[in-house]
Amino acid sequence: MKRWMLLGVAQASGDRKELRLYRRDEEFSIRVDGSELMNSRVHGSEDSLGDLACARIADCPLPRVLIGGLGMGYTLSAALRGLSAQGRVIVAELIPAVVEWNRGPLGDLAGHPLRDDRVTVREVDVAKILRAEQRAYDAILLDVDNGPEALTRTRNDWLYALNGLSAAFAALRPGGVLAVWSAGPDKAFNERLRKTGFEVEEVCVRANGARGGSRHTIWFAGRGA
Repeated sequence: MKRWMLLGVAQASGDRKELRLYRRDEEFSIRVDGSELMNSRVHGSEDSLGDLACARIADCPLPRVLIGGLGMGYTLSAALRGLSAQGRVIVAELIPAVVEWNRGPLGDLAGHPLRDDRVTVREVDVAKILRAEQRAYDAILLDVDNGPEALTRTRNDWLYALNGLSAAFAALRPGGVLAVWSAGPDKAFNERLRKTGFEVEEVCVRANGARGGSRHTIWFAGRGA
């Protein structure tokens, strides 16, 4: 078996951790301090995040979506498939190198979604957008770090705490949905969503989609009309 080839290194802002992009044949891996954060062969749950979230806003005439975390582009690609030509997607990605990787070696994986005219990329912490904008989005999709149990940046904890969830609630339009990806279930997080005022549905999805694989969790938290 061929060895992994290092393609790029980026600083994970704020916590002195490094993201590293590797390639082996047609397989790509992004790792943080030696632990794999994502792999191009395993993206079924990321696809589900985009597919299922946008299905919940299918009746919106001019849907506006915020995605926190670009990853390898799979969630963005899935969201675009579920949106009309009038839909618009804002992608918040804090690490510029991740955007560069998606415009370069990772682009083919998800079909170059950053080339879609409906997409705007903002190289900023998604938390900054949530704090600044109210009733702006029909769906907010968070695939940041490892879910409520942060892996790359301890500052990501804010997103999953009551303050962050309250900001997300305020940033949604009435009838909107907050979709949160996680590596696993988290009873305390479920309770925080409900405490914030969301109507919560917890869905188990498989890492490899229909082919099975590890079980991941997506919360769909609705803001009432």
